[in-house]
Amino acid sequence: MKTPRAHRVLRTPGGLSVRVDVRALTVVGLLLVAALAASVVLIGTGDFPIPAADVLKTLAGDGNAGQEFIVTELRLPRVLVGLLVGASLGLGGALFQAISRNPLGSPDVLGLGQGATAGALTVIVLMSGSSTQVTVGALVGGLATGLAIYLLAWKRGVHGYRLVLVGIGVSAMVTAVNGYLLTKADLVDATRAVVWMTGSLNGRDWSQVWPLLGLCAVLVPLVLANARGLRMMEMGDDVSGALGVRVERVRALLMVAAVLLTAAATAAAGPVSFVALTAPQLARRLTRSPGPNLLPSLCMGAALLVTADWVSQRAFGADQLPVGVITGVLGGVYLLWLLVTERKAGRI
Repeated sequence: MKTPRAHRVLRTPGGLSVRVDVRALTVVGLLLVAALAASVVLIGTGDFPIPAADVLKTLAGDGNAGQEFIVTELRLPRVLVGLLVGASLGLGGALFQAISRNPLGSPDVLGLGQGATAGALTVIVLMSGSSTQVTVGALVGGLATGLAIYLLAWKRGVHGYRLVLVGIGVSAMVTAVNGYLLTKADLVDATRAVVWMTGSLNGRDWSQVWPLLGLCAVLVPLVLANARGLRMMEMGDDVSGALGVRVERVRALLMVAAVLLTAAATAAAGPVSFVALTAPQLARRLTRSPGPNLLPSLCMGAALLVTADWVSQRAFGADQLPVGVITGVLGGVYLLWLLVTERKAGRI
């Protein structure tokens, strides 16, 4: 016999009541603490190590001139990009998995990362564009791929498995295009493209922070405001429609938000693999909640990426790896485990 989940009902003076899942709220709090702690450690990591206490003093405006420059100009932007990219990928992955009702329905599998890569490669190979132009190309490529998947999967609505299958097909096609573009690049552009395709936080500055922060400030509240409708949609389109949810409108709105979050994250840091796949699944296992777990997934993605970035800098001595290598290895192992688990459960 299962123990009932602990909930608390909060009531406002205006008569509005909100039911709070105590375990999920605790998980969110712990993940936020873990992400912030990892961020402080990561800021202090490098050729000029800074103790965590001095990092906190510097962030509070009480550091010396050298620490101020290293922390605020060199390392803080990189960490903020990591937090925002991880949060965007975690939330985008949770949205796609909830909409498709499939644990494999993540941007990695659906081909959105490959689409953004195609946009960036087009700018790098054909135009020899600047870093800003590469960012715009990645964003346009991701949006175009998301639109193509939605239109191809549409047939009196978007069914979850059809969305995944169409995404896999589009991913294969775009991957072939990316390979073709690499064969047409000269050595310098090809090297630059391969580094970008790995997914990295190296060299990130405030110019990547502000656009991503602005996008998250708009999209995260919008997504959370539609969380109730998304959760009701897990009961099926007919049932949720009968309960007053405008199914296709909510689905289209949340898919656009997920595509924007994923494309913006890819534009800022390259196609960092498997964070969008693993973060929602790990968050669900921690909260033990059957819902979309949007806020826990967001926090889990942020914590995963900054932790992986610390591992990429410290675990291999002088050889610093791009963060996409670490997330790819860990995510690949997790994907194999997930496939075996789903097969044993008879779901694939």
